[in-house]
Parts: sequence; structure tokens; C-alpha cells
Amino acid sequence: MKILLVEDDRSIANSVVEGLQAAGFTVTHVATGAGALAADEHDMILLDLGLPDMDGRDVCRDLRTRTKAPIIMLTARSEEFDRVLGLELGADDYVTKPFSFRELVARIRAVARRSASEPGTAEAESTEAQSVGGLKIDRRTRRVYIDDNEVQLTAKEFDLLAFLAGDVGAVRTRTEILENVWDAHWYGPTKTVDAHVASLRKKLGGHEWIQAVRGVGFRLEPPE
Repeated sequence: MKILLVEDDRSIANSVVEGLQAAGFTVTHVATGAGALAADEHDMILLDLGLPDMDGRDVCRDLRTRTKAPIIMLTARSEEFDRVLGLELGADDYVTKPFSFRELVARIRAVARRSASEPGTAEAESTEAQSVGGLKIDRRTRRVYIDDNEVQLTAKEFDLLAFLAGDVGAVRTRTEILENVWDAHWYGPTKTVDAHVASLRKKLGGHEWIQAVRGVGFRLEPPE
């Protein structure tokens, strides 16, 4: 797998490059947003948000218009607003600094497996769109509509919505969601689910679509 690392901190970059190469990945490192936008096509992008020449969120937005490669944000910004904004701009996942190398590799492999499996899944091959109130989910084309208006979702947001829609009204625990939407051997915080739910709610136009069940998880129900 060819990975593009966008990181301006030389010591962090050297450590990540060395570790990823030892894990069997081919890594190209650039230190600026301009370098990221000028780089050749890669299989995955690790994008630091604190870049010297451009806001990493702007780089993420521009990259999403140029490539379908999964984007994992590397960020010291732990606030939910920053995580949700990054996901809305097209990132597939995020890792909060400081992170363990084991977690980073697990995230890379989980996102890669999920991306590779999307075209051939049974859900993707389904020919009938599902309607939940004013929400329509077309798994064959991976498109979502609210009242016939298309909603632009990231790949992970679509997977999360499709999983919750598989049993409308049923409560799905964070662990279930991680195992089915991310990876059966997920390594990392369950808060990544909450960030994706928050982003998805905003795009669907209402908090009521995905209801939180305190201490348990989430369920999909049409607003009353």
C-alpha cells in the first residue's frame, strides 16, 4: 500500500515513516499542504491538520475533490467540533495526537479493509433502495436522499447509516458499530463513533434521526 504522509514536524514524520515502512507500507512524506496537493496518487493519505502553509481542513477538502483515497486525519485538536468538521470535509477517520504506532497501523488497516470491501458487499449489490420516513438509502449506488434531495456523505458515514438502517429502531452498541462499520478487531477509542454520529446528524438535518441511548449506543428512527 502506498501512503502519503502530510506532516510538518520532522521528528514525528521520521518516526512514522520508519514505522510504516517496517510494517510493509510504501511511504511518501511531504511537509506542506501544497506538497500534498501536488503529490501523485496514493492508496491512503495521513493528513496532519497543523500545517505551516495551509489549514489542514482546507487541504482535506481539496484532496477529497481530487482523489478517492481514504484520508485519516492526524490532529492534536481533540475537541468534538474539530473532529466532526474534519469528517464533514471528507476524512474517513482521525487519530488524535499523541497516538501509539500500534493504533495508527490498526486504523490504517481497518480503513483499507473497509474501503476495499465496499464495492463487493452484499449491501452494495442490493438493487432496492430502503426508505425510512423521508430518508432513502440506496446501497447499490451508495447514495442517500432526504425528501429527494441528495445528501453528500463520506464512505464511513454511509456505512454507519446503512448499518443502523439494517434494523430501524434497534439500539446498536458502540462496540457493535465499531465491529461492523470499522473492523472486528478495532483498536482505539469508541468516541470515533460519536464523532461520526454527530457529523451524520448534521448532514441529515436533525439530531432526531439518530437517537442516543444513554450508556448503550444509538438507534435510527425517523423524526416524529
